[in-house]
Amino acid sequence: MPDMLVKLYKLPETNELYKKLEDNGIVIMRPMTPNKTKVVEWVREHFSDGWADEISAAFTKFPVSCFIAYDVNEKKILGFAGYDCTYRDFFGPTGVDETQRGRGIGGALFLRCMEAMRDEGYGYAIIGSAGPVNFYNKMSGATIIEDSVPGIYKDLI
Repeated sequence: MPDMLVKLYKLPETNELYKKLEDNGIVIMRPMTPNKTKVVEWVREHFSDGWADEISAAFTKFPVSCFIAYDVNEKKILGFAGYDCTYRDFFGPTGVDETQRGRGIGGALFLRCMEAMRDEGYGYAIIGSAGPVNFYNKMSGATIIEDSVPGIYKDLI
């Protein structure tokens, strides 16, 4: 899967997206470090050890470099997204509970990370090993970085 480039100075407006989720009891929030174990264990349970390790690294940053989608009524995590976890200026990993997909949660998590990266001084963001290329292009105008396969993850053991 190729890497993609996002122009952080050209992000779409997100207020309506966040409001729609909030109206359904879902907030996109930056978790506090006391929530590290819950978030990392949720990622491990729903996705993989590798992604849990990457999100664990997000909690070593200040501010914490990840966001979660949290259902305030059910008191449960629905999704997550991180940035600056494995390499600086890289977005990912990210994932949404299979039963919650199609509700705009993934897009909201992605864009909230992009906004945070922009606010922290980045002009561009790299989506590492982007799976849903069309989704990222539609959400942010992200473009494929040529010759980026296998990218930064080529030396995993």
